[in-house]
Amino acid sequence: MRHHTTFRQLEIFEAIARLGSFTRASEELYLTQPTVSMQMKKLTDIVGAPLVEQVGKKVLLTEDGRELAQASRDIFAILDRYTMAVAERQGLERGKLKLMAITTASYFAPRLLGEFAKLHPGIDVSLRVTNKEQVLASMADNLDDLYLLGTPPEEIDVIATPIMDNPIVVLAAPGHPLAQEKRISLERLAREPWVMREAGSGTRKAIERLFHEHGLEIRPRLELGSNEAIKQAILADLGISALSCHALTLHQPDQFAVLHAQGFPIQRHWYAVYPAGRQISVVARAFLDFLLTQSGGSSCAPGRGGAYCAAECGKP
Repeated sequence: MRHHTTFRQLEIFEAIARLGSFTRASEELYLTQPTVSMQMKKLTDIVGAPLVEQVGKKVLLTEDGRELAQASRDIFAILDRYTMAVAERQGLERGKLKLMAITTASYFAPRLLGEFAKLHPGIDVSLRVTNKEQVLASMADNLDDLYLLGTPPEEIDVIATPIMDNPIVVLAAPGHPLAQEKRISLERLAREPWVMREAGSGTRKAIERLFHEHGLEIRPRLELGSNEAIKQAILADLGISALSCHALTLHQPDQFAVLHAQGFPIQRHWYAVYPAGRQISVVARAFLDFLLTQSGGSSCAPGRGGAYCAAECGKP
């Protein structure tokens, strides 16, 4: 490959290869789509062979594209190791920290990362928030320093450290008939219309497991792809749901009713995860230690409003 290839072009191409989309790559890199397309055309001309092919709305790699994607990751891994070595020599005065988190972690991860950055202003920090599928894909390719998840993956060998409580509570609209009741049975909850995350969600699996253990099954009235959409559906009286207590962090008192339900809260944890066998950088280790010193979240009390719930569990 001729020397005209730039690191920026490889960075753009690696993002397209990983995300399978020009649009998502441009969003992640804060570039316009025309810029991404132009750089890809230049890279393709330099290589002298097609790197991607469009199949419907999907962007697929050609054989040459797959080889270049792996080569790009190898190059970036070498640079990361160099940066790590420099950072270790300089302590925590300089360095990089790349985090990736599932969407629910967006309720606390930016605040924690901001506090860490204030303590270490010379460190360049970045955070990507996306769905679990993309997090696992990035983890498999070893692209980030640490990953914040509600459930460690089973299909990848990882080191998973619990960093804070992640209680799952049952939510309803403030005027819901169950809002003032105590010790609501699972049988009674199962008769309610439910609004759920998509199949495969860690939160949904935990809820379904609890009901299954008691010989019960809940059939979702709606399946929605985000916690924000679920909260809007609850407020529109479309059903009840169960979400991480952290999802209520920014809400006003009594905006939601946290139901006094048997079996809830479901006690789960947030984990900081990285691939087993990888030696994490001194900066990533410092951030992990920072998370552990900040932990100590408690669970939400049933029957209390959103702001109370957030105050209880929103501060790791």
